[in-house]
Amino acid sequence: MGDRSKQQPPLAPTVSAEARAVMTPLIASGSAPEMTATLMRNAITRKAVRAAAANHLKPLNKSRAKRFDVEVSKGSVAGVPVKFVRRRGSDAESDQRLLINFHGGGFMVDSGSETETIPIAGLTAIPVVTVMYRMAPEHPFPAAVDDALAVYRDALAQRPAAAIGLYGTSAGAILTIQLLARIKAEGLPMPAAAGVFSGSADLALVSDCEAFLPSIMGSRTGPEVLADYSAGTGRTDPLLSPIYGDLSGLPPTLLMASTRDQLLSQTVRLHLALRKAGVDADLMVYEGMLHAFWAYMECPETDDALAAQAAFFSRHLAR
Repeated sequence: MGDRSKQQPPLAPTVSAEARAVMTPLIASGSAPEMTATLMRNAITRKAVRAAAANHLKPLNKSRAKRFDVEVSKGSVAGVPVKFVRRRGSDAESDQRLLINFHGGGFMVDSGSETETIPIAGLTAIPVVTVMYRMAPEHPFPAAVDDALAVYRDALAQRPAAAIGLYGTSAGAILTIQLLARIKAEGLPMPAAAGVFSGSADLALVSDCEAFLPSIMGSRTGPEVLADYSAGTGRTDPLLSPIYGDLSGLPPTLLMASTRDQLLSQTVRLHLALRKAGVDADLMVYEGMLHAFWAYMECPETDDALAAQAAFFSRHLAR
C-alpha cells in the first residue's frame, strides 16, 4: 500500500464538481499501488502489470476516440513500434504537419499512448505518431531516447522540422526534454514546438512539491521510481537530466502542471531554466488538480488543458 502519512487537505472550492467526483476517492485511497523494483524485475508480474494498465484505459480510449472522431492504428517507424492517431476525414495528403508523442507510465508501462493523443489529433486535425518506446527495467536509458530519435529522424526525412512537434506527459514529458537535448547534441534541426506536460528535467533531486505531497508510487520518490530507467547513467548527466546542460536553442515550449501535482516544482524549475536560456517557454498551472489529470480524467479542467495543448501546436506548426 502507499504511504498514507501525508494527508491532503480538502479539495478547493474552485475545483469543478466533475473533477471533485473523480479525485475524492483517489485522494482517499492514497497513492498508486507501489511498483517495487522487485515487482517490475519479475517478468511474469511485469507482463501482468502492463496488461492491467492497458485494460484500465480501454474504456477511456474508446470513449475519447468516439468523442473526437479519431481512428487509431498500429505500425512501425524506423523499426520502432508506434500507433498512428488521425482524425477521420483529415486531409493527410496536403498537410505535412506531424506531432510525435511519448506516453507516460514511469518508463515502465503505457499509461496514455491513446488518451494523450486522441484529443490532440481530433482538436488539431494534425496526425499524431505515438512512440511505443522500449521500457525499463529491460531497456534502461538511453534506449527510449534512441527510439524517439529514430522516429524523429524519419519524420525529418519526409518534412521540414518546422512542421514537426514533440510532446509527452509525465515520463513522456521527461523523454521529450531528453530528446530535445539529444537532438541538440546530434546537431539536428529542432522541431517547431515541444510540449512538456507534468514532467522533469532533473532525475537527481527530489523537488519541493514531491517532498510534501504523497508519492505517486507508494513511498518511493521520483528518483527512486526511475532508478531502473536511469540504471548506470550519472543522474546529473545532461542527456539524462537536461537541466544540468545548455538549454539554449530549444524550440518554443509549453509546460503544464497542476497545484496537487508531485512534479509541479520540477516543471516550474524547467520553465525557469528554459527562460534563462532564452527559450520561448510558457507555463500553465491548473488549480487543485492531480498529476497529469488531462490524461485520465473527464472534467472541465481537462477540456481546458487539452484545448490549450491543441492551440499551442496549431499555432506553431507550419503547414
